[in-house]
Amino acid sequence: MLSEVFYHPESGGQEYMRRGCCQFAVFTARAPGKESANEDCAGWIRVPGDRWIFLVADGLGGLPAGASASRLAVETIIDRLDGIDIGDEIRGALLDGIDAANAAILARGAGSATTLVVAEVSAQGVRPYHIGDSTILVTGQRGAIKYQSVSHSPTGYLEEAGILDEADAMMHEERHIVSNVLGSNEMRLEIGPLLPLARYDTVLLASDALRDNLNLDQVIARIRAGTLEKNLAALAAHCQQQMLGNGEGAPSHPDDLTMIAVRRNG
Repeated sequence: MLSEVFYHPESGGQEYMRRGCCQFAVFTARAPGKESANEDCAGWIRVPGDRWIFLVADGLGGLPAGASASRLAVETIIDRLDGIDIGDEIRGALLDGIDAANAAILARGAGSATTLVVAEVSAQGVRPYHIGDSTILVTGQRGAIKYQSVSHSPTGYLEEAGILDEADAMMHEERHIVSNVLGSNEMRLEIGPLLPLARYDTVLLASDALRDNLNLDQVIARIRAGTLEKNLAALAAHCQQQMLGNGEGAPSHPDDLTMIAVRRNG
């Protein structure tokens, strides 16, 4: 059996780990003042060849059982990856797990759904996967953007096309409409390229609360350089202050927040 971890504490918190080719920090917390369940879930698993799979799922608010949908997605995918042998096709097992997670959520018949971002990280680099409006960002130590996922949402597509700028997209009344989710017969998976990772490059996976409250420059400024653990804590604190209405020049959209930040070792 391979090691696996789920990170879904109701009270929230942060952890830091250094294992094999990677170091990573994980943060999750409910929205400020929220008493119901955290609808986000994070997970990670080490697979043969010193490869790591990191996942962040964000259950859709307003739909039944969003918290259970996000956890079911992470558990189902990790279950498909757990126990694979050296020589097995990891990408195939991951894709099978995503399909199985979609089927499992649909089978519940509760109308629940979740977004999902996945990063496959190894000494060779990172390959991103995503469904929905959560974020994957890869940035260099000096702030260069090496990869940024496009939100599967009307506002995300308009921003990518240059019709909306970032500030307008953050304030748009339809910013929470998501056009692609796990838990849908029309689910589609977007797979990014294999990107080489320099020593201090940072891979960031985050639920949509991050980009609903902080613009891209604010995110990069706090994650690109310095120790990973302190960077993620500072980013989380800034985002949570924004949710409380204590930020400057950006909207305040309280929501559950979950992030994983990853760097390669050496």
